Amino acid sequence: MPKQRITKEMVVDAAFEIARRDGMEQVLVKNIASRLGCSVQPIYSYCKNMEGLREDVTQRTRHFIREYVSAHIDPDDLFRSTGRSYIQLAKEEPHLFRIFILHRRRGISSLDDLYQAEAGAQIAEAIADHLHVSIDQAKQLHLNMLIYTIGIGTIYSVTTPGISADEIYVQQEAAYEAFLKQMQQEENQT
Repeated sequence: MPKQRITKEMVVDAAFEIARRDGMEQVLVKNIASRLGCSVQPIYSYCKNMEGLREDVTQRTRHFIREYVSAHIDPDDLFRSTGRSYIQLAKEEPHLFRIFILHRRRGISSLDDLYQAEAGAQIAEAIADHLHVSIDQAKQLHLNMLIYTIGIGTIYSVTTPGISADEIYVQQEAAYEAFLKQMQQEENQT
């Protein structure tokens, strides 16, 4: 029987599946080789160092999450459903959620940098249009909800046996209402 040719894509796929099931800390050459049914040699031939492979897994995770969120949002309630989709992701894919949240973000020296990297102007414009607020207000509201959702999603992804999704959604909605009310009060004071 001819030997199976191991490709870089197969190595990254195996590493991604290991990270997805067991966490990034289990992305080890011996685990990848075991999953592929090969020796460690083909893994080393594609991966000069584990940092590069973990970066590939992180990129695959970012792609997976973009597709996941896109598939789970409600176009008629884009803002709220996006936050809910991240919470659902934290429940269904806790290891991938943690990889996404905890990956190193280079070139970020302010919350504005973080917002631009994670969301961008188009989203702020859509929120502003939907809520009939200024783009700056929409950006601040969205940034507040990103920070809150990342925090509560992280808590959700590491609790056992787990907090109910309904309880998390109630908290998320309460945070949204509080941030919106604060924004409206600030608007009325100016």
